[in-house]
Amino acid sequence: MTGGGASALWRAMTADDLDKVLAIADVVHPAYPEERSVFEERLALYPAGCRVAECRGEVIGYGVMHPGKLGVPPPLDSPLGGLPADADCLYLHDIALLPEARGTGLGAAVLHHAHRLAAGEGWRWLALTSTPNARSYWDRVGFTPYRDGGAALEAKLASYGGGMSYMTAPVQA
Repeated sequence: MTGGGASALWRAMTADDLDKVLAIADVVHPAYPEERSVFEERLALYPAGCRVAECRGEVIGYGVMHPGKLGVPPPLDSPLGGLPADADCLYLHDIALLPEARGTGLGAAVLHHAHRLAAGEGWRWLALTSTPNARSYWDRVGFTPYRDGGAALEAKLASYGGGMSYMTAPVQA
């Protein structure tokens, strides 16, 4: 990416973006692979939560989020089967930017979208599962470890591997 973040923007994800989304996931999260069907399902179930960052016609990042239940993250590489009728948070399934897109403000912009989306739905919380390498970023932007999940939460986190953190942040309208 050349020219910095000023020419980059977030837009709605489409099915035509999925090949690039998967390619970015391979670069950003090689230790946490997910099948195309996982992204297809999230896009079909909650398109408002699926975004791509684009710069000069090139997809350089993506964000996938959907309604969830606080303390109940989906296991890695697993279909949801549907959205919870009693959702109480917006779950940030994945936000990934290519290395050259970092530091451009794109992360803050998609996080702002998440807050607005959650506020519009009436949810008070954002939630996510952080990889060890991303943990310091999530700490800096106001997420804290969730402490009420018990053994069930630990079992879900185990599907991702070691060092994972389930984190929450209050929605900022």
